[in-house]
Amino acid sequence: MSNIKLILEYDGTEYAGWQRQDNAITVQQVLEEALARLTGEDITVIASSRTDSGVHARGQTVNFHTRSSIPPEKYSFALNALLPPDIRVVSSERVADDFHSRYSAKGKKYRYCMVVGPHGTAIGHRYYAHITPPLDIEAMEQSCRHFIGTHDFAAFRATGSPVKSTVRTIFDASLERDGRYLYFVVKGDGFLYNMVRIMAGTLIYVGKGKIKPDEIPEILLSRDRRRAGITAPAHGLILEEVYY
Repeated sequence: MSNIKLILEYDGTEYAGWQRQDNAITVQQVLEEALARLTGEDITVIASSRTDSGVHARGQTVNFHTRSSIPPEKYSFALNALLPPDIRVVSSERVADDFHSRYSAKGKKYRYCMVVGPHGTAIGHRYYAHITPPLDIEAMEQSCRHFIGTHDFAAFRATGSPVKSTVRTIFDASLERDGRYLYFVVKGDGFLYNMVRIMAGTLIYVGKGKIKPDEIPEILLSRDRRRAGITAPAHGLILEEVYY
């Protein structure tokens, strides 16, 4: 058996997230069906992140075990001939037998994309959340530093999501500006369900003056989801990279 690692890029607009579902098309299902056609095997792929419906990825990492004799580096070419154009295999390689896309990961990088203006954008509307001005970007930048470090992020997870611990470590959190485009970039050892989207929504509330930057530590300590901002729209979120 060979353990094959793939790096995937996909536009999540037409999919009900990564994970297989009984009544909707997902990225996992489409990839596994392509692998079945290619190898003749019933293969289950393991992903580093179960991205939500509408969320995109540039660096989703997956792995699977196979008896196929296809050269590891050829999977990207063979699969891309079978996959729809909104899912691409960027690279493929053989890895150690004990490599696990989820449990071997040391950290992840996400980017939340916004366009600030009265009318949004036509080109890129599938990838940018539209935020109307005014927006205090300096206050948003000040707020980012409060996320950095090891904290209990219970206030920044979707209500009712089961997890053993809500403590996570954020390595870096910052805003990047490019004209009317604004990006919230965050790196951490792991993220709770909807955590990045709630962090982004909280920053939007800061920019709108609904939350003050120095309230972020209080929100973290409260562990109360109701005190944080909105869950920002899914289509603005991109899984950029997974670290091993």
